[in-house]
Amino acid sequence: MSGPPALFLDRDGNLIRDHHHTCREDQIELIPGVKEALRACLREGYLLFILTNQSGINRGIFTWEQYEACNRRMLELLDLPSPGILEIKAAPERPDEPSLYRKPSPRFILEKIAQYGIDPARSWMTGDRISDWEAGFNAGIRSGAMRSGAARPEDLLQAAQQGFAIHADFPEFVRAELGLKF
Repeated sequence: MSGPPALFLDRDGNLIRDHHHTCREDQIELIPGVKEALRACLREGYLLFILTNQSGINRGIFTWEQYEACNRRMLELLDLPSPGILEIKAAPERPDEPSLYRKPSPRFILEKIAQYGIDPARSWMTGDRISDWEAGFNAGIRSGAMRSGAARPEDLLQAAQQGFAIHADFPEFVRAELGLKF
């Protein structure tokens, strides 16, 4: 396939600091270098998508309105040039509930690959949890494991054994795996 490459990005622990059920705008803090890394990706033609599990919604910890306010704050801080983040998909289900989109489901990734004509061979899913890496694997794209969030040492060992790229954070991933300078 000769379409554009894409990055499917987990939110908490990958783009912003993870506060375990982040639900207040004042908690939104970009991981250092993320804004510049995403701008570099956009300049190279990467399409950007966010795919995030947000079980705090169905657990009653926070509301859709609070989640959306956090996203607005994140996008404001990122201040990306067009096209920016094309879509954000949240799965509000708890791990024990049926869900079409909760990672490690590849459904959202596969839908966007078909919709946008994305080249899977040049695309990645990045995040700080096993479910992130497995979503990429399940969709047939590469996966990057970030240590910047909730990744446990045993999870990172498993990621390494499965051949996933492991990096300190998303900016380091962009430099090392995508070869971009910023």
